[in-house]
Amino acid sequence: MTRTSQARLGLAILSAVLLNLCFPIAGPLPVWRALFAWFGAVPLLLALVWKEEGGRRLWRGFFTGWVFGVLWYAINCYWIYQTMYLYGGLPSPAAVGILLLFSLIMGLYYGLFGWLVAFVWHATGCVRAPLLLAPFLWTAIDLLGAHLIKVPWDQLGYSQIDNAALTSIAPWTGTYGITFVLLAVNACLAAGFVLQKKQWWATGVVAMLVLEAGVLWHPAASPTTATAVLLQENLSVQQDNSWAGAEWDPKTGKYVDQWDVNTNRFTEWSKRTCTPYIAGMPETHAPVVTPECDGAPASLIVWPEAPTAITEGDPRFRALMQHMTTETGAAAIVGNAAADVRGAHVDLYNAASVFGADGALLGRYAKIHLVPWGEYVPFAKFFSFARGLTRNAGRFTHGWKRSVFRLNRHHYGIFICYESIFAAEIRQFVVNGAEVLVNISDDGWYGDTSAPWQHLNMARMRAVENRRWLLRDTNTGVTAAIDPYGRITQSTPRHEYTSLAVRYGFNDDLTFYTRFGDVFALVCGILSIATLARAVRLTIERRRVLSPSI
Repeated sequence: MTRTSQARLGLAILSAVLLNLCFPIAGPLPVWRALFAWFGAVPLLLALVWKEEGGRRLWRGFFTGWVFGVLWYAINCYWIYQTMYLYGGLPSPAAVGILLLFSLIMGLYYGLFGWLVAFVWHATGCVRAPLLLAPFLWTAIDLLGAHLIKVPWDQLGYSQIDNAALTSIAPWTGTYGITFVLLAVNACLAAGFVLQKKQWWATGVVAMLVLEAGVLWHPAASPTTATAVLLQENLSVQQDNSWAGAEWDPKTGKYVDQWDVNTNRFTEWSKRTCTPYIAGMPETHAPVVTPECDGAPASLIVWPEAPTAITEGDPRFRALMQHMTTETGAAAIVGNAAADVRGAHVDLYNAASVFGADGALLGRYAKIHLVPWGEYVPFAKFFSFARGLTRNAGRFTHGWKRSVFRLNRHHYGIFICYESIFAAEIRQFVVNGAEVLVNISDDGWYGDTSAPWQHLNMARMRAVENRRWLLRDTNTGVTAAIDPYGRITQSTPRHEYTSLAVRYGFNDDLTFYTRFGDVFALVCGILSIATLARAVRLTIERRRVLSPSI
């Protein structure tokens, strides 16, 4: 490998490191680290337009982008190893192999980006063209990834979730618009280096400073009209949660059924309508507030997705909900396993059961977008040889309907766990009439890695795009109320058994993004295709000129 090739790959690796610094690593993201998103892609862009003699330019572009992508995903999603090894029960080599395979596959998107940038540069012979195309191309490939392999984890725009001014474009463009702006600034800075023209460099720096100043803008507080109690059960995914047998109760001096012990404890904590809370993100310097209790009742109780023995069809569970809702006057949304029996066949769902304030079961939301290798095994027959690796994977059936439930004269949209990362799917709940969004999740599978915080920030963006309050109730945290601007108004510490009484509001207006979805990203894709078509034409014309006439 030549020194030039080493330098080019070094730049790609540098970008992978820099662009990971603008995301959570093992805790909440400090606001200042979001700055890296404004210039972290510059080394990669410089590597892709590096003037180098010799053939195979397109291959070099692909390989450079691929190396960047593989390393970026390996760093950003390092938690896959811990999830598979510690919680999934896989051998350490298998867990490493899954992380590596995931990174190698996902890195292909950036390999495609590198190949196309190199192709446009080669076709036009001009550095300006590929750099101008880069923001459109990156955005279009993000959209492709969201719909092809369907793992839109930590797209670059999420890094700016705490920049209220910049996220104000999300109700129009979704996260893709923020990504576009970030890449445009990176391209300006790269052009300043390559073209050695101060105006390009100055434009990029000024845009970065002006737009980053958006972290100083704080929109007015969103009005609240209702109270919900969010239960954080804090059950370990590594322990036996079947609740079989009896447990000694020191209060009564008797052995009591474990199912009764746990569920009675859940209901008692669900009645707390006034609780201390963190006025912001946990594990930061946000203050802890002890509110003045006015005795206002809660209109909603939420139990998270968690590894419990609760099932929708259990008569004890139905009786429990009947008692809890009628006593509190609150509706309930409860994460549990549900089943439909069709003859000898049973469909098992990861679900949220919805109860009215009178205890009546109004219906359920069955999770539609299941986690591959976690909740089901894709192409199960093909992978039958790997039963040792897939024995811990669930056997859930996906739901099919994005139901919206009317509770207390308002409409609620419910989604489960990592469905929150699919913007185009969550907006459908709002299109269907949801005035507030409820996300139940079990982030205990992630441990103390970056994933719970990354997951939280992506859920926050769903609130911004649709301008809806989002109630996020998790098994181990982060449990929080998120306002329509993505701000965490109330939260509770992670890894604690507790409940959190939160205030929230309703909205029935539809944003442009809610109505029309990923139009902006589609336009970026169309413009990218048009530019690439023009580059192909230029290449053909050049070959005709260079070829001897017959």
